[in-house]
Amino acid sequence: MKKGLKIALPIASVVAAAAALTVYAVAPGKAEENKKIPFMGRNIAHRGLHRTDGSVAENSLNAFRAAVDGGYGIECDVRLTRDGRLVVFHDEDTQRMCSQPGKVEEMNWPELARLRLGQTQETMPLLAEVLETADGKVPVVVELKSGGDDTQLCERVYELLRCYSGPVCVQSFNPLILRWWRKNAPEILRGQLSAPAKRLGGVGRLRAFALSNLLSNFLCRPQFISYGVCGRKMPLMARLCGALGAMKFCWTSRDWSAEDYADAVIFEFYRPRIRFK
Repeated sequence: MKKGLKIALPIASVVAAAAALTVYAVAPGKAEENKKIPFMGRNIAHRGLHRTDGSVAENSLNAFRAAVDGGYGIECDVRLTRDGRLVVFHDEDTQRMCSQPGKVEEMNWPELARLRLGQTQETMPLLAEVLETADGKVPVVVELKSGGDDTQLCERVYELLRCYSGPVCVQSFNPLILRWWRKNAPEILRGQLSAPAKRLGGVGRLRAFALSNLLSNFLCRPQFISYGVCGRKMPLMARLCGALGAMKFCWTSRDWSAEDYADAVIFEFYRPRIRFK
């Protein structure tokens, strides 16, 4: 055997093993077609159809009503309060949206219900109210926000979703939350949220690298990936995950370009068509 071939064979073996390990790590789970169809080719309003001038606040019932009236799907963020209620609110802290400091997970629902969203007179809704607003008319994407008792969060959300008859799915940045859904509620469509590592602040470099490259998919086998917009194409690992069968969601789009490569688009601050596929 020639010297060059002796060197090449071990290298080829290492490359093949690395490729196989990568495919194993990022491979998605399988989902029934009837679960995916309501989301395929849909434009989904990010935190509802809110407005740049603040006259309709994000994650408000008015924003969700506007999205439903327009025929758009809705995406909402869910947190668990100290007294176990499921509130729809994005930030961990209430300062930005309510001009008052306080961590949602450390506050009781009566305290949170008194706060106003932005410059409006609206209050933050409960997840049950958002589902009632959607009423099965449009697909709903529920983002589960980590920070408190994640197991209790999952259990309480599932209690609501198992009784909801409309199209719904869950997504999270936390693969351990999604692992709970894989184990306990496999019939609910689940998706891994991700973005380029530089946009994943506060999680540490190693975790940001793993999340941005979808290397934690083996924990939860997500059936769709929801990737932060980073140009006209998704990065290699996201495309690989799509090639292996995952639906490709994109967030948060502010123009039409994401429709060229995504299966579903989470958008804000423009009015796209309802369906693009």
